Amino acid sequence: MNGTTKVLFLLSMVIKLLHMRYLFIPLLAICIHSPAQQAPARPCSTDTMYRQFDFWIGEWEVFGAKGKAGFSKIERLLDSCVILENWTSAAQGYTGKSFNTYNRTTKQWQQTWVDNSGGSTEYLRGWAEKDKMVFYADKNTGPGGKNFLRRLTFYKLSETKVRQHGERSDDDGKTWTTEYDLEYRRK
Repeated sequence: MNGTTKVLFLLSMVIKLLHMRYLFIPLLAICIHSPAQQAPARPCSTDTMYRQFDFWIGEWEVFGAKGKAGFSKIERLLDSCVILENWTSAAQGYTGKSFNTYNRTTKQWQQTWVDNSGGSTEYLRGWAEKDKMVFYADKNTGPGGKNFLRRLTFYKLSETKVRQHGERSDDDGKTWTTEYDLEYRRK
């Protein structure tokens, strides 16, 4: 290749690269600004309503009237939209989970409890008050097909203690009977 041929070859390569640059930059801009590439909104991470139950997050030893009742690990999931409880009873073999979230549509807190004995309870009404979270399950059926209500209240006693009080009403909420009363102590 002589000097003139080399110059023409290099010039043609520069023109090709410039042409490719003009195609590449708009294509890159389209990819960068594509909705599929944008980070999803994370409203649960910034909305204070989703932070109302954070006092329960942590690892706990749980005690009842007869001593140690079990262990519970409470954590945030799904970009802080769900608070998950992982329960292990001190009695061998019983475990459960609760899924807790704020429902922006109903403006209520909700909890769904499930366990390894096939039990489940849906608390579809709930709200936070100062250092307290209250849930209600309206559709429960007892032995003989009789309906009853459940109320579940969490009290923040301190940074290291939470009380969980489960109650039942057989007369549409006029009176309540304690089903369990637990104290969570932070590990």
